[in-house]
Amino acid sequence: MQMGKQGWGAEKIARVRGQLLEWYERSRRDLPWRGTCDSYAIWVSEIMLQQTRVAVVVERYQAFMARFPTLDSLAEAPEQEVLALWSGLGYYRRARMLHQSAQFVVEHYGGDLPKTAETLRALPGIGVYTAAAIASIAHDERVAVVDGNVERVLCRLEGWKVDGRAGGAQLRHKIEKLAAELVCPERPGDSNQALMELGAILCSPRNPQCLVCPVSGDCKTQGEHQTTQRPPMISREVAHALAVRTMRRVGREYREVLLEQRSASLTVMPGLWELPMVRETAVSRRELLLTVRHAIMRVNYRVRIRRVSEDDIDAIAAPAGKRRWVPLGEAEGMALTGLARKVLGRLNLLAHESADSPPIS
Repeated sequence: MQMGKQGWGAEKIARVRGQLLEWYERSRRDLPWRGTCDSYAIWVSEIMLQQTRVAVVVERYQAFMARFPTLDSLAEAPEQEVLALWSGLGYYRRARMLHQSAQFVVEHYGGDLPKTAETLRALPGIGVYTAAAIASIAHDERVAVVDGNVERVLCRLEGWKVDGRAGGAQLRHKIEKLAAELVCPERPGDSNQALMELGAILCSPRNPQCLVCPVSGDCKTQGEHQTTQRPPMISREVAHALAVRTMRRVGREYREVLLEQRSASLTVMPGLWELPMVRETAVSRRELLLTVRHAIMRVNYRVRIRRVSEDDIDAIAAPAGKRRWVPLGEAEGMALTGLARKVLGRLNLLAHESADSPPIS
C-alpha cells in the first residue's frame, strides 16, 4: 500500500501500528474515561480535554459525570447548574454547546447519540475531531482522530515542516492521510488513542523522550523539527474586591459574599458570577488579602484581592453587572468564574461553610 511519493509500504504501516498498540497497552495512563464504550461519557471527556490539561479534567469529569450520568440528565439540567460543574475548566462556551447539543439529541434522536462520525458532525458543537473520537472509540469506526498531539507525532516521524504561513492545507492533507493509514482496522479506537497518548506523554512539544519512544526507529527527526513559534503570553494586573458579611436568620448565623454576574453579551465567560472588579489595581498592604496568578487564554493575570467592607463597596468597585449577596454555602453550587472559585477556595470560604463560621477579620 503506497501513499504517493512519500508513502509508507504495508510492512512499515503494520510495524508502526503494532509498536504503537503494544506501547499503549503497556504505558497508557489510567484515566476515568478509559475502558468505556459509552459514547456520552467519551463525548463529555473529549469536550473537556479541548485546551485543558488532563490533570484538571480528571477531577471535574468525575464530578460532572456523578451529577449528569446520562445524556438525558444533562439535557434536563438548568444551564447555570451545568456551568457551575464546569467551573475551573475554562472556555465555558464548550459547556453551553455540550448542554445545547444534549437537548438537541434528546429532541431529535430520542436521547441516543448517532454512531458514525458523519452523522455526529451534524450535531451542534461537534466538529470533525470530536465526531471521529466518539465514533472510533465507542463504535469501532475506522476513522482517524487528528489533534495537536497527532499532528506533532506525524510531522516528526516524516520530517514535515510546520509553517502556518504557507502550505497549511497541503500539510493538513498529508497528516490526515497518514493518520488514516495508521488506524488499525481491528482496533481503531485504541490506534487513535495510542497516537494521541504518545504525543501527550513522550513526543511532547519540548524535550521529547525519543530514547523510550516505541516508533523512534522510523522517525526522521528524532524529535527535532521546525514549528511555528507560539505568540508570547500577555501579562496584565487586575484587582477584585472580596466583601463578606455575617447575617443572622431564625437564630442561625451565616456568611454572605458579594458576587457580580458578567453580562450575557460578553464573549468571555458570559453570565458567570465573579468577585466585583476594583477600579484601582494598586492595593495597600493593609487591604491586600491575597495575590494569585490566573491565566485566561493568552493572558497571564496577576490578581490582587482587596478586602472591602459592605459600606465601601460602591465607592471602590466599578459596577459592571448585576450584584447579589450570596450565602457561602450557596456560592459553591453557582456558575462561578475559575478565578472566583480559586480565590474563595484558597481562603477556605467554599468548603464546609458552617452556620457559626466567624466573619473574616
